[in-house]
Amino acid sequence: MRVGLVCAHAGTASRNAGASFSTHQHVARIATELAGKGHDVRVYERRDDSDLPETEDATGYRVERVPVGPVAPIPTAELVAHVPAFGRWLADRWSDDWRPDVVHGHFWVGGLVAASAVRETDIPIVQTFHSLGTEQLRHLGGAYPGPDQRIPLERALTRAVDLAVAQSSDEVDELTRMGLQRTAVAVVPNGVDTETFQPDGEAVPRDRRSRILAVGGLGPGSGLDDLIRAMRLVGDAELVIAGGPPEPELTGHAEARRLRELAESAGVGEQVRLIGSVPHDHLPAWYRSADVVACTARYASAGRVPLEAMACGVPVVGYARGGVADTVVDEVTGQLVPPGDVRGLGVTLRRLLADDAQRFAFGHAAVDRVRCSYTWERTVGTLERLYERVVRRRPVEPTVAEVNLEPEPAQQPVTA
Repeated sequence: MRVGLVCAHAGTASRNAGASFSTHQHVARIATELAGKGHDVRVYERRDDSDLPETEDATGYRVERVPVGPVAPIPTAELVAHVPAFGRWLADRWSDDWRPDVVHGHFWVGGLVAASAVRETDIPIVQTFHSLGTEQLRHLGGAYPGPDQRIPLERALTRAVDLAVAQSSDEVDELTRMGLQRTAVAVVPNGVDTETFQPDGEAVPRDRRSRILAVGGLGPGSGLDDLIRAMRLVGDAELVIAGGPPEPELTGHAEARRLRELAESAGVGEQVRLIGSVPHDHLPAWYRSADVVACTARYASAGRVPLEAMACGVPVVGYARGGVADTVVDEVTGQLVPPGDVRGLGVTLRRLLADDAQRFAFGHAAVDRVRCSYTWERTVGTLERLYERVVRRRPVEPTVAEVNLEPEPAQQPVTA
């Protein structure tokens, strides 16, 4: 099968190998696994660096960098204006000797490009949003970071795709509220590299105190405020926060400074340690060093962090929403707390840190769960079957899927 993966933003995994796991690394892993199954795979992204070749062979697949817009990084809001040109470039490319059997768009801009490219063909589109503006707006309110046109364009995109891939049950519900039929949505969770993320291996040194690890961004949706406040109920334990800019840049980072001030005012300043961003291939050692991994984000569609922690044999305590609720089995691989329940979060962490036998049991069950249900082989095998399904269902005659790129009025913040 010929598969085109469209990720309109620039920057493949080869350029971000040292960074936290990104959408591009997700796409690159899917491409590698599909190619390993014998499929002919091409990944399309915008060219933003003149030092990079327009075409590059990766691990079994080809990367094509599309020359639209300035050869420089640009914000997502500006990238939308280049969607029609990007789509025309792909349509011309696919009218030549290589034409995909299925196109898989990633993130909302990649999906818009894919829909624009195939609008006058019978090529089916599968779409993974990775996050949804409506969900982010609901959970983050005034702190929602997306451009105004994102939500109306995501709604338009749902009318142009053959199948949407959700990464959690909450995302399925959101997509159906946006107008997709339930039969047009499939849950395909993230995969985990179980050779890299496993219980055996190096662990970052630590002192005698118990260690709680939190991995992710430092922004207002991180839920780190709740976790820092909960530390007052935990007792003598260390909270290590991995995320944000590299450690040398943390001193001048406004959000890092605010979190440190919050920790001081809560009386847990000596227990909270910010270490900045951690390269993805260094994370296993950090996971193994922890007694518990805490996942308290206000919005987390994919559940990548709990899966990586569980693969390393570490129990997870997290808020029961999104990808965390789907991946963590309460009282089996960790414990779930109602979102926003700071007292419940603190009490749960304290009790689990005091119970060595319980953590041991949760950790073993966590490893089994990931190896049985969340390997990359399983994830990509599911995608492969979904591609085959949409290819079989597509009509022989071409159809036209119109996507209106004119932004509708901006959405107002939605309260939870």
